[in-house]
Amino acid sequence: MPQQRPDSQLPPTAPETGAAAVPADKASKGKKARKAEKAEKAGKGKKADKADKSGKAGKPGKRSARIEVRASGVHGRGVYAVEPLKAGEKLIEYKGERIDWDEALRRHPHDPSQPDHTFYFHLETGGVIDAAVDGNRARWINHACTPNCEAREKKGRVFIHALTDIYPGEELFYDYGLVIEERYTPKLKKRFECRCGTPGCRGTMLAPKGR
Repeated sequence: MPQQRPDSQLPPTAPETGAAAVPADKASKGKKARKAEKAEKAGKGKKADKADKSGKAGKPGKRSARIEVRASGVHGRGVYAVEPLKAGEKLIEYKGERIDWDEALRRHPHDPSQPDHTFYFHLETGGVIDAAVDGNRARWINHACTPNCEAREKKGRVFIHALTDIYPGEELFYDYGLVIEERYTPKLKKRFECRCGTPGCRGTMLAPKGR
């Protein structure tokens, strides 16, 4: 995330990006944002889907084979560990086409039936990664309020790192930490509802105000 509307239908921005929060109508996905939730219908680029099926997404060789995409009990598709992953390990890069916000607004929404779902990732350096085009399996990582992974940006590139040891069969999560400038009403929180069910779940993918 992710998340959007008429001009408004873009993902809220994440606090860690260092970017100022934007109006809800131009919300954006940042480090813990990631990607407004990933919905199966949300604009999957042909090349991205091909990468998922071929297993060539992310880094080549062993690293990319250590995780896989399959149905999630939390939402749509998810990413799971195939082999043990150690805390602190770099797992995969969040890939996609790099575009500016004008182009992101032009493309949005990827799927009109699910306008709050996006594969946009807002960058600290400005601009957006659109994982619906040339993206990889990282775009399917779901949100959790108590995550086992985190997104880190380095020199304009975003990498997903393990926060804890992750065992085969466990799903990968990071905190989207979505930010919207408007008041957090029950309706807005419901729009960006969290389904992680982890201890300490705050019930929404929106970041706490003032974080």
